[in-house]
Amino acid sequence: MITMQRFLMIKAVRVDMFNYIRIFFITFLSLNVLLVCEDPINAPLNKLEAEIQKEKYFEDHRSKILDNRTEEMEKNLIVIQDKEMKFDLQFFGTKPKSGWALYFSLHGGGGVPDSLNESQWNRHKTLYTIKEGVLLVPRSPTNTWNMWHQDHIDIFFDRLIQNMIVFHNVDPNRIYLMGYSAGGDGVYQLAPRMADRFAAAAMMAGHPNETSPIGLRNIAFTIHMGENDSAYDRNNVAIDWGKQLKDLRENDKNGYSHLVKIHQDKGHWMGGLDSSAISWISAFNRNPFPKRVVWKQDDVIHNRFYWLAVDKPDANTVLIVNINKQTINIEKTTVNDFIIRLNDHLVDMDKRVIVRYLGEEIFNGIVPRSTMVISSSIEEYGDPESVYFGEIPISLSPEE
Repeated sequence: MITMQRFLMIKAVRVDMFNYIRIFFITFLSLNVLLVCEDPINAPLNKLEAEIQKEKYFEDHRSKILDNRTEEMEKNLIVIQDKEMKFDLQFFGTKPKSGWALYFSLHGGGGVPDSLNESQWNRHKTLYTIKEGVLLVPRSPTNTWNMWHQDHIDIFFDRLIQNMIVFHNVDPNRIYLMGYSAGGDGVYQLAPRMADRFAAAAMMAGHPNETSPIGLRNIAFTIHMGENDSAYDRNNVAIDWGKQLKDLRENDKNGYSHLVKIHQDKGHWMGGLDSSAISWISAFNRNPFPKRVVWKQDDVIHNRFYWLAVDKPDANTVLIVNINKQTINIEKTTVNDFIIRLNDHLVDMDKRVIVRYLGEEIFNGIVPRSTMVISSSIEEYGDPESVYFGEIPISLSPEE
C-alpha cells in the first residue's frame, strides 16, 4: 500500500524526470536551431540553411522597421537629416495574395515657389487612377528645378519601398515609377539608376538632361510626349530616346522593353492620353535576378545594382556582366574593384563557378553561401525577393 507521502514523492520524482527530459529536448532542439540559424558569420551554409537564414534575417529586419518607423507611416511623413518628404497613399481594388502593386507618381512644378509645388502635389493626387494597387504620391522635399533627381531622392524612395513592403505587404516585384513634367524629369533619371527596384517606369512630358538609357536593360520603359511640347526640346529628345532604346533592343533582344508614344496635336498637357501608360507598365513584373546586368553610374552614385556591388562607387563608370549557366562573363568594365553576388537562382552554388574577363579565366571555384552576405543584402535593401547568398570579390584593371 502506497501512503500519500510516498505517492507525492513518486509524483515529484516523475515530475522532475519529466522536466529533465523536457529540458534535454529543448536544449537539443535549441542547439540544432543554433547550428542552422546562428552559424558563425563566415561559416558556409547549404541551400536549405541559407533559405532559413534568409527568412530569419528578413523577420529581424521586419521587426526593426515596425519598431522604428510606425510613426512616420502613421503621419505620412519621412524625415531624413534636414529634408522631409510628405506622401499620400490611395488603395485601389483588392489586394492579391502576392501583395499589393505599388505605383510611385511624381508631381510636376520644379523651380517655383513652395505654394505652387504644393498645389501641383495636391492636384497630382487626382491625376491618375489604377485598377489594383497602391498609388503613392510623394511631395518633393525641395522646390528646385531638379527636385526629383537630387541624391536624397534615392534615399527617400529606398526607405519608402522598405516601409511599404513591411507595413502594407507590397509585392517587391511589382513596384512602378511614373511622373509628369518635372516628375517626368525624375523618371528619366531615377529609372536607370534604381532599375533594380522597379518592374517598369512611365515618363510623361519630361526631359532627361544628361542621363543615359543604357541602365534600363532589365525594366520596361515607356515615354509619353505631346507632339508640340517643344519647351526645352522635350519632344525631339523623346524621339531621340526612342531611337536609342530601339537600337539597344535590337542589339540585346532580351532587354530594353519599351514603348514610345508621341501624341499628335498635343502640347505639354496631353489631356489624359498619357494615362494609357499605366496599363502598359502594369503588365510587367520585376526580374530581381536577370542574367545580364548593364550598370552605368549616374552623377548620383550607388553601391549596389542587382547582383553587382562596389565599395567605392564613382560617377559615370560602366560595368556590364552576364551569367551563362555556371560561367560569369565580364563584358565591359571601367571599374577596378567590384563584387559579384550570387544565389541559387543565378547559378548552382553547389557546383564550381567560373569568371572570365577578356577571354581569360580569373576565378574558378565553389562560392560558399554566407550568413554575412545574406544579412548585409537584406539590410541594404530590405527586399525579401532580392537576397544573395555568396559573393566573389573581383580586382582587375579596367579596359583601356
